[in-house]
Amino acid sequence: MNASMKRQNLHIPSHIILGIWSLIVIFPLWIMIINSFKDRLAIYQNPFGLPKKWNIANYGTVISDGDFLNYFKNSFIVVVLSIAILLLVGSLASYALANWRGKISRGLYFFCIAGMMLPIRIASIRLLELVKALGLLNTIWALIPIYVAMGVPVAIFVLTEFIHAVPYELTEAAIIDGAGRLGVFLRIISPLLRPALATVAIYNLVPFWNDLWFPLIFISDDRAKTVLLGVTRLFGQYQTDWSKVLAVLTLSAIPVIALYLLASKQFIKGLTAGAVKG
Repeated sequence: MNASMKRQNLHIPSHIILGIWSLIVIFPLWIMIINSFKDRLAIYQNPFGLPKKWNIANYGTVISDGDFLNYFKNSFIVVVLSIAILLLVGSLASYALANWRGKISRGLYFFCIAGMMLPIRIASIRLLELVKALGLLNTIWALIPIYVAMGVPVAIFVLTEFIHAVPYELTEAAIIDGAGRLGVFLRIISPLLRPALATVAIYNLVPFWNDLWFPLIFISDDRAKTVLLGVTRLFGQYQTDWSKVLAVLTLSAIPVIALYLLASKQFIKGLTAGAVKG
């Protein structure tokens, strides 16, 4: 009994730290949500308290505005296609690097993950020239290859280390049974990669969905704007309707939070596996 109580006492500091960190993370979300139900003047009068009168007209205005529905659609298309292509490219590249033994493969691996240390935004001018040369300027399709390139280093890092942790005996048994490399990948590796794929998807979902830099550079046409770029319409020269801004941001946060809640277990498993295996 004493031993169990001592073990519980050892966890108290970690619980306190996690509790404080949770409050720090939840507080901005709380402020954003409660202020989205206030009118513009009420936000300045009482920014931290509950609204005296819940104003849902902000959400009605945002939803009834066809432009914002179009912005949500554009963001959804870009993010879903970018993550799908990223998972396909990243898993195939990681499978090749994990099974290709040699100095060249290690060099390619370190070359790929070096992108984690180099922000892609430093090449914005050159990327703008490439997008313009490809005829993708002012279209949502200009964002997809950029986002895939942004996510490839992390995808290769996580997935390659995860594949290394898979017992090679499984691959040998499949090859003996007559399966080719692609068959081994589809039947053996892919089902085992689900936690790691969930990790890569969630890790990249947030920067893809919340990106403002590249849409601001590549897109000026209202029909091709994403959510956060569309929010800039609500910022006036002399005043800003913060209630509507916060309503849009609250709606835009729902897909990210929902996906994390649905795949949180897979995310933790994949992140742990990718970090422990060295």
